[in-house]
Amino acid sequence: MHFLDSCAVMADKVEEAISGLTGDPRAGAFVGMGADGTPTKYIDKVAEDIIFDYLRENALCSGAISEEAGRCEMPDGEGTVIVDPIDGTSNAIRGIPYYALSIAREIDGHLEEAFIRDLPHHETFTALRGRGAWVNGRPVHVSETRSLEEATVSLYGRRYQPESVLGLGKKIRRWRLLGASALELAYVGAGRIDAFVDLRGSLRVTDAAAGMLICREAGGMISGTDNEEIRYSGDVREGARLVATNGLLHTDVISTLEAFHEN
Repeated sequence: MHFLDSCAVMADKVEEAISGLTGDPRAGAFVGMGADGTPTKYIDKVAEDIIFDYLRENALCSGAISEEAGRCEMPDGEGTVIVDPIDGTSNAIRGIPYYALSIAREIDGHLEEAFIRDLPHHETFTALRGRGAWVNGRPVHVSETRSLEEATVSLYGRRYQPESVLGLGKKIRRWRLLGASALELAYVGAGRIDAFVDLRGSLRVTDAAAGMLICREAGGMISGTDNEEIRYSGDVREGARLVATNGLLHTDVISTLEAFHEN
């Protein structure tokens, strides 16, 4: 079975397992401390256990990385699988239908395959390095928006430093804050939003890996806020600041952020 087909099987299992949990207070119960240093919620543990059991049983990778379990060795497979069992946990716990399962596979230092399942809507985003990106099997491409004044952007800043986003926020047409980073990166690839900008410095490899590949394969650009390539070490405690755009807006987004910082 192709790796992305296996991802679809895992996603179906996760969908079924959490169908009665979303919007239920028990979904948010703390069940331990994750490897990333944040509390693990019950709904995350349910989803992660399903994925890790499937990875082990089907020898799909030699290692796996998750916010909850950290880095784990796996038997007899190829590459490292990077997992966010529930991207948008807070949305899921509150019954807000915007959360996803995010899976990417890295081989020899390259993200090769990406899979994101919008769990409430059963919509699937996939990508293969060098071959493109798809939504439910249909090819997708980033938007053609060329002006910040016409752009719709998901824009995140630290809650105690709201001024960090104001320079860019004043220029763009529409500001979104949807609460599921992997899906938002995939939305840039699908042309639904024009950019995703996260200035918090806490975006982990598990949040970003699959969405980054989908965005790039759909024609988008991704960098740090310094316009340099983002390089994750695989340590789930490590966060980054990230800018993802349709490419046409990238220079303007970066220069606007730099100008505001200088001021």
